[in-house]
Amino acid sequence: MFDVQDKMVWGMAGLRLLSGSIEVIAALLMLYYGTIERAVMVNAFLSLIGPTVLILVTTLGLIGLADRLDFTKMLIVMCGVGLILYGVRG
Repeated sequence: MFDVQDKMVWGMAGLRLLSGSIEVIAALLMLYYGTIERAVMVNAFLSLIGPTVLILVTTLGLIGLADRLDFTKMLIVMCGVGLILYGVRG
């Protein structure tokens, strides 16, 4: 079905699929518990998952690109990710 040669792409996609599955399970848990207090607790847990997956997927991508990017461009990408995390922190 998918003709992907690079193992890093499989790893990145796998992490995103895992993250999406966790999101769906969290939504189902919110519906199961049915209270705002529990929904906020589940949502707080999800706030830890999102940035972690972002960092892991970006790290895998940078490792895969390490031989094709020079150090300056890689540093710019890492700074961009850092700025995203800084911008969304509460």
